[in-house]
Amino acid sequence: MVRKEFAAEEAAKIMGSIKQIRNVAIIAHVHHGKTTLTDSLLARAGIISKGVAGDALYTNYEAIEKDRRMTIKSANISLGFGYKGQDYIINLIDTPGHVDFGGHVTRSMRAVDGVVLVVDPVEGIMPQTETVLRQALQERAKPVLFVNKTDRLLNELKLTPEQTFERLLKLINDINKLIIRFAPEEIAKSWTVSVENGSVCFGSAYKKWAISKRITEKYNVTFKDIFELTAKNDEKKLQEVAPIDEAVLSMIIEHMPDPSIAQKYRIPYLWHGDLNSVDGVAMTSVNQQAKLNMIIFGINYDQHSGEVAIGRVFSGTVRKGVDVYATGVPDIQRIQQVSIYMGPDKVIVDAIPAGNIAAVIGLKNVSIGDTVSENNIEPFEQIKHYSQPVVTKAIEAKDTRDMAKLIEALRELSKGDQTIVVELNQETGEHLVSGMGELHLEVIETKIRDEFKVPIETSEPIVVYRETIENTTDKVEGKSPNKHSRFYIKVEPLNEKVVELIENGTLKEGKPKGKQYVDALIEAGLTRDEARGLVDISTRSVLIDATKGVQYLNEVMELLIEGFEEAVKDGPLAREKCSGIKVSILDATIHEDPVHRGPAQIIPAMRRPVYAGMLMAGVVLMEPKQKFTINIGQEYLSDVITFVQGKRGQVLDIQQENENVTIIAKMPVAEVIKGFSNEIRGITQGKAIWYPEYAGYEKLNKELQDKVVREIRKRKGQPEEPPRPEQFMD
Repeated sequence: MVRKEFAAEEAAKIMGSIKQIRNVAIIAHVHHGKTTLTDSLLARAGIISKGVAGDALYTNYEAIEKDRRMTIKSANISLGFGYKGQDYIINLIDTPGHVDFGGHVTRSMRAVDGVVLVVDPVEGIMPQTETVLRQALQERAKPVLFVNKTDRLLNELKLTPEQTFERLLKLINDINKLIIRFAPEEIAKSWTVSVENGSVCFGSAYKKWAISKRITEKYNVTFKDIFELTAKNDEKKLQEVAPIDEAVLSMIIEHMPDPSIAQKYRIPYLWHGDLNSVDGVAMTSVNQQAKLNMIIFGINYDQHSGEVAIGRVFSGTVRKGVDVYATGVPDIQRIQQVSIYMGPDKVIVDAIPAGNIAAVIGLKNVSIGDTVSENNIEPFEQIKHYSQPVVTKAIEAKDTRDMAKLIEALRELSKGDQTIVVELNQETGEHLVSGMGELHLEVIETKIRDEFKVPIETSEPIVVYRETIENTTDKVEGKSPNKHSRFYIKVEPLNEKVVELIENGTLKEGKPKGKQYVDALIEAGLTRDEARGLVDISTRSVLIDATKGVQYLNEVMELLIEGFEEAVKDGPLAREKCSGIKVSILDATIHEDPVHRGPAQIIPAMRRPVYAGMLMAGVVLMEPKQKFTINIGQEYLSDVITFVQGKRGQVLDIQQENENVTIIAKMPVAEVIKGFSNEIRGITQGKAIWYPEYAGYEKLNKELQDKVVREIRKRKGQPEEPPRPEQFMD
């Protein structure tokens, strides 16, 4: 710990020198070598010995990560380095590569100004490679490229030096095509990577060597020399003439922007407040003497300290005793402690100035994406997650006395990972926990048992469906139970473009604020009157006030919104969340006496006609799909295609290179959450390698819908027979 504290002190000294700061994430597809590469940088900083680098996997410090040899959550570490006679600090984030933990990557991109993209040249650009690069570029984080496991081309594929060059050149070109495709147009070409300018290096993180333009110049070594040493398996000499830490470190320092450069173009994208205001100028100029402004991108739970909020500081300085505002928290809060993360450990420091990453204790009720500021500024743009939870498990404490501990564990886990959704099943009392996949849920269960010490029981995985409609209703009447108030609504499908605006975060859930959304809604297909009448957004559905001069409507609108939200969060067909529903209030007659229009009267008067209207319009279930990239030998092609089609799958593409075949297919989650792994291994004699990614929701085959609906209703304690519209129209 002494070494870490010393390293933290050294790092803290450099934090005030903005030009010497680099905020960097290492990103890649799963098992392409991010954590192994991180080890070599830690060894260079003196955190671990060079001898264990590559085996230590230091930032995989949780027990479950060590067991699986897989990064499951982002790990933060601040490292001081000397380079060309100058001291630098690199605030480094090692991110997960598995698709189930992609939310950690999304959140980390908000904190950094650049990324090291790691790619295995044998596997090439995999699904998650493309996903994490796209996320980095959308957050304006500049990439450099480290081609890892380069020796595999020579030792496993037996390529000649010429063939190796050709393969590597094609890989760089393919990466640059993605950069041009996903980066903002004004910076795309200038952010492409190349060997010539030193923004690419090749090497082996495990064997601790790498070559780049700088290495060839400094050590007078050529690619031919590297090939010969690799052929001889002379690792010691390779490390001497092509040290990986120096190759990657120089690439980061020379090609990543410091905060004074990055925040000039990142702040206008991340923050939509007045850039000419005092706080706007302070953030774009990284003014460390200004008022504090930071965004929270991570929350960890510490058994001793409680919640630890991790944030990127854009202006001012974080220090103990500073009073701040946080998004959605009415009371001023006081920062109690400031730390630097050194992997698993927090090291307390006096202050962390703008341009850096800080761990803060003392902020209560903050969430990931929240803005923390001294002047209570306009909040930062919310962090957008690109995947949706598609698998659910019911979790309950074995001993009812542990219920409070289970609730606290789930609260802490969902605060630290926004891709976890927790709901209480009112019928059974179970907690329904939804995640990105089976592995994601498995990790959640392990953390509850091992970290929070709560023995639990879990159900089999359950698929998360959605309800939508196909047609438009005529006017539907909703009556309050006392019959004193009546509401007339219309239910129809919501334009898909509007649904996309909600899913990508352009339109926020809840009551719309301001009028900036009106033009976007009109462009997406709503009329100007509909856009102006939008009063609520919930579960990818909208409520519109299309009335003209109805008396007392404003006084009951909050209750109508509540009724609408209850309906779309618990649909009529299978009690699943709704999507793509547009409900318009056309007219109403409302009792003049407030006593006769309380919640018990108004909420059902909205919820019930929404249910009736949806059933009249034809409710259909939507099921989640995943896109699979499956790598197999050519001899298994026919069997795997038959297997995919037997899972209601659709083969999208087949790519062949020599004897290896890649099948890209889309399959329903319901068909792959049980037994998929064992089945495909059996078909291919254990030789298949596959990678899933979220592929959105599509309408369920009508032949299957009745069976699936009845199964869901039975599981939820509902009558198996779906309701009819008349049941909601009394």
